[in-house]
Amino acid sequence: MWQFIKQKINVVFRGIHNEKIKTGFLQSIPFWTASLITGLIAVLYAKFFSLAEIGSAYIFRHHSWSLFILTPACFLLAWWIILRFAPYARGSGIPQVMAAIELATPKYGNKVDKLLSVRIIAVKIISSLVMVFGGGVVGREGPTIQIAGSVFRSVNQILPSWWPKISKKNMIMTGAAAGLAAAFNTPLGGIVFAVEELTKTHISYFKTALFTAIIIAGLTAQALLGPYLYLGYPNVTDLSSHIFIWVIIIAIVAGLAGSMMSKVILALIRWKSSFQFKWQHILYILACATTIVSLAYFLDGVVLGSGRELMTSSLFTNDKYAPFQTPVLRILGPVLSFTTGAAGGIFAPSLASGAGIGSFMAGLLQLSESNSNIIILSGMVGFLTGVTRSPFTSAILVLEMTDRHNVIFHLMIAGLMASLVSFLVDRHSFYDHLKVQYMQELHREHAQMPEQMKSG
Repeated sequence: MWQFIKQKINVVFRGIHNEKIKTGFLQSIPFWTASLITGLIAVLYAKFFSLAEIGSAYIFRHHSWSLFILTPACFLLAWWIILRFAPYARGSGIPQVMAAIELATPKYGNKVDKLLSVRIIAVKIISSLVMVFGGGVVGREGPTIQIAGSVFRSVNQILPSWWPKISKKNMIMTGAAAGLAAAFNTPLGGIVFAVEELTKTHISYFKTALFTAIIIAGLTAQALLGPYLYLGYPNVTDLSSHIFIWVIIIAIVAGLAGSMMSKVILALIRWKSSFQFKWQHILYILACATTIVSLAYFLDGVVLGSGRELMTSSLFTNDKYAPFQTPVLRILGPVLSFTTGAAGGIFAPSLASGAGIGSFMAGLLQLSESNSNIIILSGMVGFLTGVTRSPFTSAILVLEMTDRHNVIFHLMIAGLMASLVSFLVDRHSFYDHLKVQYMQELHREHAQMPEQMKSG
């Protein structure tokens, strides 16, 4: 088949003697193909994820007692799927992509295969869907990034030897950016994410591939879902002149809260690594699931799910002011869900936690609708920045989710302040810590392999 394709390509370019044009065109095809596939998978994943959330919410409203059975069963199943089929599909997916970028050399090919592959795609989707159907506080955005990185790497791997070579690192980075753009419908967010979070390479080396991949993946998602906004158009007109003071304060509070949540999750993951028996993991997962269901059943169902409903209700309904328990529950939820070892992201749950903090503070201050909305949005930016340490990515994502360009400076200030105070808690981001952990695990596994199996 590849020989037939090669012959057809030679026929097409027979009259073109500029080798750069031919090489550039051929190098673009894998990016375009992978972007199209990424957009399609992202849309299907989003639809199934939404159905799982709807199903979980329906069960909670009509048969809430059954979650005491369903949630532990789903948490255990989601964890077992990861353990049995793809251990590196657990958690968010962003740290795995970051590790894959650093390891993307021929020497470490077998290590990257464990982080990004077709198997990872299937396991990531199934485990996270089971998790969210059981009420797990996880998101699909981080998983979509690992899925996209896997798609781009897989496309790169099947290219024949005569095809013009493409940088493995650039392919993975472009895939991750396209995945984020397709997940949130935020093309600028995808670009900023690639520059701020993923790449240590000058963007000029792959800017064309990056832009086209994000455009194709985003347009594919839009063609199937429509030109939607992740959140909508909150009212942020007629803001008070002194609102910047409260934006700074909420950014500091949310940034510290996001950093502290990350520290707690990392501490629990380190503690779990000392478990020597499988039954210890099972007991821990059952305890987490039971705790989440108990909080939902006896306190407030707001603890369940990715948190998108909380964001939309606080921004677009008259129910602006959240009680104190809302941000507390929304922070506890990701801690209990993420540490189980199942698949699921922390992007959307972090945004929901920030929205909960902003909504609570808006109630304390009895702010107007528009002032409350900007405080809620700033809380979202601040909390996500506290977790990721990517202030510009956080600000641009929230900006594109709401299409409220008149508050760009408010959101950028929120991201900047949250980033500064987060260093008081930890100098490194949540994803940096997990990336190091995954790389150490891979190196240990590699050292224990027989010599004949170590070649990538």
